[in-house]
Amino acid sequence: MFANSTRWWLVGVVLVLLSATGCNTYASIADINRDPARFANKEITISGQASDSFGVMGQGMFQVDDGTGRIWVVSQNFGIPGNGAKVAVTGRVQQGISFGGRNFGTVLMQTQARN
Repeated sequence: MFANSTRWWLVGVVLVLLSATGCNTYASIADINRDPARFANKEITISGQASDSFGVMGQGMFQVDDGTGRIWVVSQNFGIPGNGAKVAVTGRVQQGISFGGRNFGTVLMQTQARN
């Protein structure tokens, strides 16, 4: 009986570890701005308040302020939040992006819609 319960416990631990590997990494904007290369090619999630939104037909940009800093988010086909909206955004950090005739340093390219 003891061996059977140990086996189920181990199965549970393995399932938890496997599900955790698919989770997004949450990051502060200050950490991203301090060392963008650390987040390159990794899917991360940030959350905060949206501002300075602009775009047309679901494509555009907006800034997110999480209290530690601000970062521009490029959203293509995910919609643009209104100014002041609370948002969580998942994407990949990129540098040297041009959008709408403007150059931006470090941005988050949105890769998923969040609810």
